[in-house]
Amino acid sequence: MLNHLLLIILDSARYDAVARAKTPNMDRIGKLEKRWSYSSWTFPSHQVFLMGLMPHQNRSHIYASEIYRSEYASWCERTGIETVDFKSFLPQLSLPLFLSHYGYRNEAFVSMPVLNPATNLNQYFQSYRLMAVHNDFGKIIEAVEVDATQPTFYMLNLGETHYPYTIRGNIEDTGLPRIHGVHGALRHFQSEKSDADNWFTETAFAKMKMAQIAAVEEIDRLLPDLLDKFPSNQTHVMITADHGELFGEEGYFGHGPIMHPKVFEVPFVEGKYV
Repeated sequence: MLNHLLLIILDSARYDAVARAKTPNMDRIGKLEKRWSYSSWTFPSHQVFLMGLMPHQNRSHIYASEIYRSEYASWCERTGIETVDFKSFLPQLSLPLFLSHYGYRNEAFVSMPVLNPATNLNQYFQSYRLMAVHNDFGKIIEAVEVDATQPTFYMLNLGETHYPYTIRGNIEDTGLPRIHGVHGALRHFQSEKSDADNWFTETAFAKMKMAQIAAVEEIDRLLPDLLDKFPSNQTHVMITADHGELFGEEGYFGHGPIMHPKVFEVPFVEGKYV
């Protein structure tokens, strides 16, 4: 049978946060690489993932067409499909649809409301679910089911590494102001209250950075519970981020409408689960 595919997206996780974190379980899967996101925020980055493109290596002296060709060719090894008709990606440019041609079942669990099932991201998934809270990897693990008779593609968007960087489903007051993304900004459009009355202090930024590292370590701690649901030597795992995060560098915070290297640097780990 073809390989199961597991794409784990650590929302907003900086490359250097993952590099500093203790991640023995991720280390078993593959070597951590610094890669570059195609976008600075969640929704378009996930659209690119679902086109079949992982974060790139920012290589020089090479045409973009060769980068794309190499990336799409990687799906042969990832899936175990020996002969791939890459024209079947066209015209939809959809990884889930492409995989369905080879018998895959496509499932997704997303943690961030901007990725909700009413958007067009859920096309060609047999199951696409938004979690009740944005930071409960354990609940996602409980819900994952693997059919030993059919290859499955799972896309998991994890919110523990997203602001305010809390773990284990904790949504209690962190002392940090509520800061909205696109989804929240539209929902609270008529509110006159600013997201934050004052800019964060350096101490607050330092605490956020350490909290994101702790969130990465918590995800790594839970990772074996997820991987044990998949057959070893028959599951290809990719762990990455949709974008990075700014913690006060050059006066920036967060991600989205920001052009800064730290918001495009992302971690990438890939390999077989054994």
